Amino acid sequence: MKDCLFCKIIAGEIPSTKVYEDEHWFAFRDISPCAPIHVLLIPKIHVKNILDFTEETSTYFSNFFLIVKKIAEQEGLEESGFRLVMNTGEQSGQTVFHFHAHIIGGKEMGWPPFPVQE
Repeated sequence: MKDCLFCKIIAGEIPSTKVYEDEHWFAFRDISPCAPIHVLLIPKIHVKNILDFTEETSTYFSNFFLIVKKIAEQEGLEESGFRLVMNTGEQSGQTVFHFHAHIIGGKEMGWPPFPVQE
């Protein structure tokens, strides 16, 4: 999509700090990190979010968790752990409507991740 921020990053139109790339995936450092390690993993095809997955696109995502594992190991998170976050839809906090996963680590994190509002 021509107006998609992440599609522009993949195309090299917008600079990023690349962490990982292969024929299907691109990962880069978040420009507003919430932890010492905050990497975004995005597919090179435009899929809005999980709800837009189809039988055809789901095969493209078959190695998703292996890529997450590879990045976590590359970033030194295999011992301390990390959080994997995928927001789906505006109310969840998705602001860029191109599927992406946040790989977040390098600090102690609590649960729940956000304060409970009563």
